[in-house]
Amino acid sequence: MDSDTIFFQEILEKRTEDVIMSCVKSIWAVAELRLVAILMKKQSKSGIGESKMTKLLSRDEFRESVFVRDRYKCIFCGKSAEDTPEGKLDAHHIIERRLWSDGGYYLDNGATVCEEHHLLCEQTILSVEDVRMAAGISNVIVPDQFYPEQRIDKWGNYILEDGTRTRGELFFDESVQKVLSSGEVLRDFVPYMKYGRTFHLPFSPGIHDDDKALKDCSHFEGKHVVITKKMDGENTTCYSDGHIHARSIDSRGGEDRAWVKKFLSENVCFNLPEGWRVCGENLWAEHSIRYENLDSYFLGFSIWNEKNECLSWDETLEYFELLGITPVPVLWEGIWISKHMTSIHVDLGLDFEKDEGYVVRLADSFHIKDFKSSVAKYVRKNHVQTTKHWRAGQRFVPNLLKT
Repeated sequence: MDSDTIFFQEILEKRTEDVIMSCVKSIWAVAELRLVAILMKKQSKSGIGESKMTKLLSRDEFRESVFVRDRYKCIFCGKSAEDTPEGKLDAHHIIERRLWSDGGYYLDNGATVCEEHHLLCEQTILSVEDVRMAAGISNVIVPDQFYPEQRIDKWGNYILEDGTRTRGELFFDESVQKVLSSGEVLRDFVPYMKYGRTFHLPFSPGIHDDDKALKDCSHFEGKHVVITKKMDGENTTCYSDGHIHARSIDSRGGEDRAWVKKFLSENVCFNLPEGWRVCGENLWAEHSIRYENLDSYFLGFSIWNEKNECLSWDETLEYFELLGITPVPVLWEGIWISKHMTSIHVDLGLDFEKDEGYVVRLADSFHIKDFKSSVAKYVRKNHVQTTKHWRAGQRFVPNLLKT
């Protein structure tokens, strides 16, 4: 066989090999896409509340499903495991698994990343929005204690309009502090806390579509609790440095907030130990219930120390007395026995023409990370009778103090 024949035969064999490899890759790509589609279909289901969560997976199912969806490549740089110095990829939790009551092993809470980009995600230099966009995730899911429309970082810290962040329930965790420090983002934090989302009791009649309810009350069972009247006002927090805000940390002032801000500034803030905060209800303006015999326009319900621990109820009352704060009315105190509690609102003598409902809390102290299992509420049916947000589209009408 002459040299020209050998040359052209080699070319033909090479081209045949290329065609075969191309076909194999195409077949694999189609099979991979089909597998992704099958997994997505298998794992999806109608949502839980507004979050429309996908199916909860096991840890191994989570890893494999995330890798398959992302085609075993880092969603940011496109590297496969073989391309990385470490020889591996990670299935990253978009929102930290410790913030989820069930571990957060949902496909829409995962993304495939190399070690380099995994660190940037953990440091929050790459935001949760960056991760979702790179992974092609449009279904935003978050743990129950958060609202999907509110921006949070990987560790559950709220992100404000100006880009600064609040301190979430994991902020003081040693591992979180270490990774945020390595990313040089601790300077982005303000020393303030958004008040926790209070879940409804399972038998609360006032649950709306955007509310969350406890599945059961087992975490209260046999424990010493305090039940206080739920007042129809505006959640307000003040700090030892003089900062005061409503539920939203970057909330602005207004006629309806002036009295309470003056009272807290003059009597409370600068008498608190450093890093402490007081939470209570601003009752100056009428919302859905009219008050005509209030002891004060500010009724306190909790005090938090520098470790993000809510003081016990007895300690709270002692500090309230020293600070001149009127506490919310106590309706009942004792041991929680679930079978007796579904109708306790009758025994409490609540009048749902005049009363919004009640709040139950553990009498002992608790950490912010345990807020969901330490505080709950019971709200009357059809309580909200104002516009979507009570401050919008209506004039302020002051409630009345005792004469």
